[in-house]
Amino acid sequence: MNIILLGPQGSGKGTQATLLAQHFELCTVSVGELLRHEADKKTKRGNLIKETLSRGDLVPTKISMKLLQEYLEKNTCKNGIILDGFPRTLEQAEALDDIIAIDHVIELQLSDEQAVERLTGRLQCKQGHVYGTDIPPKKKNTCDIDGEKLFMREDDNPNAIKERLTIYHDETEPLLEYYRPRDIVHTVDAAKKPRDVFKAICLVVEEH
Repeated sequence: MNIILLGPQGSGKGTQATLLAQHFELCTVSVGELLRHEADKKTKRGNLIKETLSRGDLVPTKISMKLLQEYLEKNTCKNGIILDGFPRTLEQAEALDDIIAIDHVIELQLSDEQAVERLTGRLQCKQGHVYGTDIPPKKKNTCDIDGEKLFMREDDNPNAIKERLTIYHDETEPLLEYYRPRDIVHTVDAAKKPRDVFKAICLVVEEH
């Protein structure tokens, strides 16, 4: 079972990916994290990714797909995977079809106003564990999992968030229409509490 989680920034894709992976015993794959991890390496590919990300541009689809393929080759995901916020463009979606078959596309629906409110209150650690108003850390400014100091991402300011939301609406939201003819697109209200959103997604997956 392969699932794509689509939704604007702040809709809780990372949180839901973690919960669903545990529940259905799936591998969680964040292509963004794969890219950032590769960008930290002092390789030709890593340097190219780092330069591209620093400009705020999309990494070429060929590179993203190569990293995804390498991940799938190294990891045994017998029950399937959850793709967190990927694909982001039609080109990526078409390339993804050459690698795996998608069973469910879950749209986490959230208004732009709610997204801005959530993201401006978001904190995370270096390992990518995210906290916010819905899921606060047990100890202030400290990650529950690894004890690292929490910080706000540089791009989690209102102006940058609005720019990212515009890109989502222009480039990623149309993917819902790309997948809709396959009857695999389902919309869930992401404004609810994380556990309620999780239950709604589980219901969709189990009924279809």
